[in-house]
Amino acid sequence: MFANPPEAPGERERNRRRFLRFLLGSPFLASRPVSGWQAATGSGVIADLKDALNVMDFEPAARKVLPPAHFGYLATGVDDDATLTANREGFKRFQLRPRRMVDVSHADLRTELFGTVWEHPLSLAPVGSQKAFHPEGEVAVARGARAMRTLQILSTVTTCSVEEVNQAAGHPVWFQLYPTSRWEITEKLVRRAESAGCPVLVLTVDLPVGRHTDTLERTKRLDTRNCAACHSSSPGAGFRRKPMFDGIDMAGVGVYNAAVTWEFARRLRELTRTKLVLKGIQTQEDAQLCREQGIDGIIVSNHGGRAEETGRSTIECLPEVVAGAGDKVTVLVDGGFRRGTDIFKALALGARGVSIGRPYCWGLAAFGQAGVEKVIDLLRAELELIMRQCGVRTIAEISRSFVAAP
Repeated sequence: MFANPPEAPGERERNRRRFLRFLLGSPFLASRPVSGWQAATGSGVIADLKDALNVMDFEPAARKVLPPAHFGYLATGVDDDATLTANREGFKRFQLRPRRMVDVSHADLRTELFGTVWEHPLSLAPVGSQKAFHPEGEVAVARGARAMRTLQILSTVTTCSVEEVNQAAGHPVWFQLYPTSRWEITEKLVRRAESAGCPVLVLTVDLPVGRHTDTLERTKRLDTRNCAACHSSSPGAGFRRKPMFDGIDMAGVGVYNAAVTWEFARRLRELTRTKLVLKGIQTQEDAQLCREQGIDGIIVSNHGGRAEETGRSTIECLPEVVAGAGDKVTVLVDGGFRRGTDIFKALALGARGVSIGRPYCWGLAAFGQAGVEKVIDLLRAELELIMRQCGVRTIAEISRSFVAAP
């Protein structure tokens, strides 16, 4: 037998990175089968909305139409993407306990959040820079959400203004807030959201500092386009296509704020009369602090596996956050939701609603507004089906008893 020559220091890691770059650029990976019908037919990409059987069918369709770096922005986690993977794997640790002999001729998915009744508990999480996926960006999403009577949460770094989005949605959306590194900018963003009528402010707290988005950086290297028109290294250029910062001097300002503490949340609570939700809570201790600080709601989130590499899924974090939040704090959750059964499990564990991010952006990229609507409709239909299969007729009937202890 012949032994391989020993690798020089660092050579193994360089070879691993070369192999990953090869995979990312591989036509085979771009058209990999990801669902049953694709495996059966030999096709990797749906060409028509009617061909979509589940939301995962939209991922390769989005990959096909998007530039490598733009798809990489959607696909990336951080470090080794362990938390990104955990968000999906976590659902396998919870099994369902269906009840029988219940009249499930009809199911009612209506859900109340902060005094507003929605047709279902599914909402669209804040995702920035949506014109990177479709020319109409957040406005197309708002129209899709309106058609499907779905809650939309708009990102601070939206590429369409809150006023445009509200008009397309037919009502004021929730507004997600990055704290930025200067309080006066935070105050201006809050006042603009208030003036637009946004009833809920969602403060993101899981990105106080930077992050290692390795997958995104690798896809950027595969992208040979001249992107200077949209991306520049000049000071403040990153805010040029972000209309929520129009008229604000952003020189030397960061979207994240490493100095944010509970004092910031208290100050924000005093600043606005809108409902205040903290997005990024993952522990019982922080949920208890939210309750003590008068926070109205929590979104259990790890930024879709794009914040820190905890290796822990949001569905696994949910029970302890619900316990810490108590009865007066509304708890929602996002991260890795791809099936109606995923949503059902979260509701059974105490969430009042579930947000999705990547799936509706895949739909937006591949088919515009119609793709967003289809993604919502598929998940809504799957949720209704599993409710009836488990002997549940209303969202209020879903309880912890329907989920087996992991």
